[in-house]
Amino acid sequence: MFTLRFDMRAPSLGAPATKLYAAASEMSEWAETRGCVAAVLCEHHCADDGYLPSPLLLGSAIAARTEQLMLNLVIILPFYDVARLAEDISVLDHISGGRASYVFGIGYRQEEFDHFGLSLSDRGRLADEKLGQLRRLLAGEEVVHEGRRMKVTPQPRNSDGPMMMWGGASLAAARRAGRNGLGLLANGVVPGMKEAYEKACRESGYEPGLMVLPERETATNVFVAEDVDAAWDEIGKYLLHDALSYSEWNPDNTVSANITTAKTIDELRASSRTHIILSVEEAAARVAGGEVINLSPLCGGMPPEIAWPYLKRFADLG
Repeated sequence: MFTLRFDMRAPSLGAPATKLYAAASEMSEWAETRGCVAAVLCEHHCADDGYLPSPLLLGSAIAARTEQLMLNLVIILPFYDVARLAEDISVLDHISGGRASYVFGIGYRQEEFDHFGLSLSDRGRLADEKLGQLRRLLAGEEVVHEGRRMKVTPQPRNSDGPMMMWGGASLAAARRAGRNGLGLLANGVVPGMKEAYEKACRESGYEPGLMVLPERETATNVFVAEDVDAAWDEIGKYLLHDALSYSEWNPDNTVSANITTAKTIDELRASSRTHIILSVEEAAARVAGGEVINLSPLCGGMPPEIAWPYLKRFADLG
């Protein structure tokens, strides 16, 4: 059992964005019949390497090429016009046959808030305000806000709408998920998150829901090779680009998964537990032990012709 994660970085050392976007849909279609349970699509803006800014569009493309693959879209909620977001979510709900779920976050990069003309200090208020409006719109309500009248058609495929969760790696994120009755799909853990989430749920009249609290060293970018040394020579630069990019955005982050302090390929190989290349035997043992493997086949803009053998090698384990 495994997942695919696509963030669509396309740095100059890798493949062109057009090839990468085509490969993401092709890989998803291929993988859904070989044990892949979900494609995870992440969001950022203004990245020099073209990080995916529109997970809903890519999600629609993948949904049209697949039949059973679940889609998990990471959405930075303050950046969206809430009525348009509700419409897009509803349309994707129909295109996917209800296979799309959402993890909302508040964002953290100043450049992105500047891009949308928003204040970073307003992100919590905006997230709370827009989440409430979004849920009402998807439930079929007419929402009036600051003189604006909003109503969304079509309504989602199911009356309950798609599954929604909250992300982050803080007590504030845990409390926001809890008081809104959402699942908590964190990207890291700080002490007390579980307790804060459960308390906020119950104080707001909800039973705690799905809660995923990954440790910092969770393997988020896994590759499988016949020859691990040769693989590091071939794809190490792509893994390092991904690792360096996230660490530059998160210089003080000591809790989130997918963050490493490595600065060279050798350091990444020696110290990282997030970006790893496993031998066939090591990967088979993890799969046999019931571990859900997180693959990022196009990590760092890896050219598809290089990425495909690693993906197929993993799928052949089963």
